[in-house]
Amino acid sequence: MCCAGCVAVASAIVSSGLGSYYTRRDSYPASSPSEAVPESIRNLKVFDRPEIEARFVAEPEAHEREATLILEGISCPACVWLNETHLMRTPGVVAVNINYTTNRAKVRWDMRRISLSGILAAINAIGYHAYPYDARELEAGRKRESRSLLARLAIAGLGVMQVMMYALPGYIAQQGDIDQSLNALMNWAALILTVPVVFYSALPFMSGAWRDVRNRRLGMDVPVAAAIVIAFSASILATITGEGEVYFDSVAMFVFFLLVARYLELRARQKAASYLESLSHAVPATANRLQDYPATMQAELVPAAALRAGELVLIRPGETVPADGVNVHGNSEVDESLLTGESTPVKKLEGDPLTGGSINRGNPLVVRVERVGNETILSAIVRLMERASLSRPRLQQITDRVAAHFVAIVLVLAGGTGAWWLAHDPALALPIVVSVLIVTCPCALALATPMAMAVATSSAARRGLLVTRSHALEALARATHFVIDKTGTLTAGKPVVTSVTALGLPRKEALALASTLEQGSEHPVAIAMREAAGSAISAQQVRNVPGAGVEGVVDGRVLRIGSERFAAELARNSSTQGVQAQIWLADQDRMLAGFDLQDRLRPDAGDFIAALRAQGAEVILLSGDHESVVRDTAKALSVTTWRGEMSPKGKLDYVKALQAQGAVVAMIGDGVNDAPVLAQAQIAIALMSGAALAQGAADMVLLTGRLSDLSRLVDYSRRTMRIVKQNLGWAIGYNMLAIPLAMAGYVTPWMAAIGMSASSLLVVGNALRLTRQPYLQRLPSISS
Repeated sequence: MCCAGCVAVASAIVSSGLGSYYTRRDSYPASSPSEAVPESIRNLKVFDRPEIEARFVAEPEAHEREATLILEGISCPACVWLNETHLMRTPGVVAVNINYTTNRAKVRWDMRRISLSGILAAINAIGYHAYPYDARELEAGRKRESRSLLARLAIAGLGVMQVMMYALPGYIAQQGDIDQSLNALMNWAALILTVPVVFYSALPFMSGAWRDVRNRRLGMDVPVAAAIVIAFSASILATITGEGEVYFDSVAMFVFFLLVARYLELRARQKAASYLESLSHAVPATANRLQDYPATMQAELVPAAALRAGELVLIRPGETVPADGVNVHGNSEVDESLLTGESTPVKKLEGDPLTGGSINRGNPLVVRVERVGNETILSAIVRLMERASLSRPRLQQITDRVAAHFVAIVLVLAGGTGAWWLAHDPALALPIVVSVLIVTCPCALALATPMAMAVATSSAARRGLLVTRSHALEALARATHFVIDKTGTLTAGKPVVTSVTALGLPRKEALALASTLEQGSEHPVAIAMREAAGSAISAQQVRNVPGAGVEGVVDGRVLRIGSERFAAELARNSSTQGVQAQIWLADQDRMLAGFDLQDRLRPDAGDFIAALRAQGAEVILLSGDHESVVRDTAKALSVTTWRGEMSPKGKLDYVKALQAQGAVVAMIGDGVNDAPVLAQAQIAIALMSGAALAQGAADMVLLTGRLSDLSRLVDYSRRTMRIVKQNLGWAIGYNMLAIPLAMAGYVTPWMAAIGMSASSLLVVGNALRLTRQPYLQRLPSISS
């Protein structure tokens, strides 16, 4: 050792069980000798430096760190299982989730027991490359992977054409037509042409199988590599000795078709993950910060990451908004299609909010920055989508467990089949064993669910329907009851005060007191009170009671505003003098005033309710508003089951009672008060306009604000589950049919190669149908 520091580092690595790091620190294993390992992962210790960690490592809890990594070398769901299992056995790793579609891994670890470089070394030790997520590095890695796979495919394709040219005479000629010396010459030529196919094109399968065997597990590459090695070795022996059959054409064809399937699968995965990547790249790298506005429009070009809340930026036509803010000068139209799926530009006037990532399509705008970095809406959407991509729905968990045992069953069947044919007809044993190994398709089974789910969630997000948890589509497809909140969900969420009944004090003073109590709330009723009053005084000891109202002290007296019951609990004289009102204001002596508010229904609320009924669901309206208001809303929408004046606990108990009767409940809400019941429902849906807490508890977020889009999503989820079941049915049915036929000798190796590849392609192609279906396109309203 050159110094005490190196001694300490070496001791830490060895004591963590990562001694294999030293065997690989200079030359990490690559998928091929020609592929260079990115320089950023050669010196892993650099990622432990605080100034570098600060860019991509989060601190969710004390002594814990969390980071998103990119994994190179992931070729199938079995690779995901291997990495997750290996990392969870590494001391200090608390949790790990890997997404097969995006190749992203979210890892959480105890910094007292292991460092990030130790985690990266542990991944590299089993033959994969890992490095912290960086959009540019990810894109470069994907290009390397695509180019490498395409080059292997090209070599395999050329090999197949040439080898088949030498194999064809043997298929069409009669016995004795070809001279033995000429036949031997063609076999030697086929051998030479097959060598690059086996040692270059098939290298990913060979290295994957060796990696699996070395880690004492049976992955999906094991039977593939076994079939190639057995067939190629037997063919070499037959060529040298001049006795027996050669299978060079079958080997080359098998590798070629398998690479075709893997390349198309890779393209499908990259397409499914492209929307998440486009969101990550949506915010520009720079921004035009105004230095002395409004005195001058002179702008300074600065990094977008350097912007701070309160600063002013200039957004020229065609430029992207760098952060969330408010338009303070100029009128224009903004393209928000990346966020909402709506292709029509949205008009933006002075005072309107702008979302980072949207594009200015009209006139120059001056925008005051309000939220930057991880606080923006775009960042929240990316985090929610990543959360969905890193979890697995129930069906996928089941198929993953089945696929994990499938390879062992195949190897046992192949061994038993070979033993039987050796005893009965030794000449047929080799081709039949090779066919059994080739024809099986565990990839189709493993891809059936994740491919369809990845395509569905990506397609839905492109149209403003954000799936934030993986089980959401599956649960929505099974939903029997839709429980819907009123304010902000079925209504526009912008009520106005229509009447004020003051009992013994001026109307203006009643509004001022109500506005004072509601100063700290973003509830639609609170906003309506503040807008109606126009002015307020100061309040102390303000306390919000969810589902009831607000209590506070104004000028030394305790006041309450909220439901009649809540206000009457404070007032000694709770008489309302026969006045009917939705909201009441009271002090400790008496009821002071009653307020009526009116909120208009969303234009598509009626169509939405009708569409849910047409799909066979039961619709229930729950609200904390006055019963008379809820009754009128339910009548207008033809909803027969409704409840008014419900507290958050009342809503929660109602949903629990439905679930106890066997109902699968989808809860649609908007606001803080809905968070508990959203968490209880099997599927929770929030509107993007809703409170952050409600969106955090939601499994889906409707970005567009159009309820008609949500009704289409219900139909889309059911179609998605049909696709998943079709994929699973095909994968299971194919293997149940193909394996017995191969064991009986009715499937030749080249036929097995085509069948195995076609099975994977069919699953991927069937999943991609979800991107072409018309049911998520912008259609007229359902009623029309």
